[in-house]
Amino acid sequence: MSPTLIGEGEQASLAQHGMWITEQMGCGGRVYHMPLAVRFDGPLDVDRLLAACHDVVRAHPQLAAALAERDGVLRLVPAAVPPPIGFEDATGFEDAGREPGELVDREASLALDLRTGPAARFTVFRLAPERHLLVFVAHHAVFDGMSKDILVRGLAGAYAGLPLPALSLTYGEAVERENARVAELLGDAAEFWRDRWRDRRDLRLPGLSGVSTRAAAGEAVDFALPADLAVAADKMGVTRFELVLAAVHTLLAAYGNEDAAVAVDLSTRTEETRGHIGLFVNELPVRVPAPGGTFAEFARCVRDELRAAYRFRQVPLARAVGGVSPRTALTPVSVSYRRREEAVPGFPGVEASVDWMSFNGAVRGTLHLQVVDAPEGIAARLQFNPLVLSRSGCETVAEHLLALLRAVAAAPDADVAGLPLPSPVEPAALEEPAPATRGGEADAVPYLAEVGEIWREVLGMPEIGPDEDLFDLGGHSLSITQIIAKVRERMGVELSFDVFFDEPTITGIAAEVARLREEAC
Repeated sequence: MSPTLIGEGEQASLAQHGMWITEQMGCGGRVYHMPLAVRFDGPLDVDRLLAACHDVVRAHPQLAAALAERDGVLRLVPAAVPPPIGFEDATGFEDAGREPGELVDREASLALDLRTGPAARFTVFRLAPERHLLVFVAHHAVFDGMSKDILVRGLAGAYAGLPLPALSLTYGEAVERENARVAELLGDAAEFWRDRWRDRRDLRLPGLSGVSTRAAAGEAVDFALPADLAVAADKMGVTRFELVLAAVHTLLAAYGNEDAAVAVDLSTRTEETRGHIGLFVNELPVRVPAPGGTFAEFARCVRDELRAAYRFRQVPLARAVGGVSPRTALTPVSVSYRRREEAVPGFPGVEASVDWMSFNGAVRGTLHLQVVDAPEGIAARLQFNPLVLSRSGCETVAEHLLALLRAVAAAPDADVAGLPLPSPVEPAALEEPAPATRGGEADAVPYLAEVGEIWREVLGMPEIGPDEDLFDLGGHSLSITQIIAKVRERMGVELSFDVFFDEPTITGIAAEVARLREEAC
């Protein structure tokens, strides 16, 4: 078995830190809840399955962890509230005309708390004497897409009475090694992204009325990608992921988006962490020149740019460049692509089927394409924010993407100009967000010097103007945590994370210190 989290706790990863900050700012919530549903047909031994859930939690302490800030360092500690593992008799649920998806939706809506726990929960529902549904939900800070396979594999093994494999190192040890690699690569990563990153929010899509890079209640459009994409990708010398990403870029360009970046989720796993449940993913942007020539040539261009970014896949963009404020989506349009090569593990005596794409009912930006490439087919889902993109608009995007991919699969060497592409979309009249309300500068004056000194220490800069933006200066989630800790220690007040979203300047923080001290009087 893996060691448990003890003592002062292991240091959280950079990805966990960024997600934790986003949560503290009130920008996360349900969008970070990752559900997984496993259906069992046959005489399931419920007690045995519940015991298997306990075994998996013991083998993977991440699931029973919480995040705690201590002196400016975010650490993993044992959660005060462990993952609930329970049973509920829902006999007759389906007979009453209700869908099991309603149970998944209910479970995904329940709170997960990174500060106290639980960070995950398991519930086994009896739908009929020989029909059951296991709904698992975990916070993304302790779980990722590849963790789904590890979880199901572990449950199947434990249900069969097999010992779960021991992990070769703790999550904290993995974080230490990853942080060392990030430190080595940081300078080169900054150089790599300097001319590639543009924080643009302009976007053209059918049915678009606004642009968002923040979490919201979401809706989804499901469809299947052509099965012959694999053959086309091989002919082009690219992976299926690279082909789909090239198609997304081609479609965005056809809509009239110039030089658009698409954020992609990249795995940061190493051979040592292949068996870990946890967060091993980093979101990075991919920008490429306008499509031209043959689609195969353009796909190879996308391939080369994506693989160049792979070298820095463990370096959060916010650590390498300035101006990246906390958000749930790096760019308005994003893509995640996961390839599954294994069949569903066997549970003795029952038939098990897994919904690998259980939807949490939320979206992290304007539009997100999720793809799961499995032996049984390539499933796709467009998740969208209905407040800024209409359902009909999203359905149109899905139709255009499918038409493009079918044409590419039929003729991989076709010229881009000859492909079935939509006409440009007129730019929507997007509303500009209202400027943040500035705190009273007069109130801030007595504290400007001390707050400024803290900022200079944390950012390692000799001079910082009182109205310079923290994120433009290269600040990131670790910087915020360290500033809060030093203000707490030296000035005796507890800053909220929200102030760094509303007014990330020395003046804004000093004004907040003034307000908090006045309230304390």
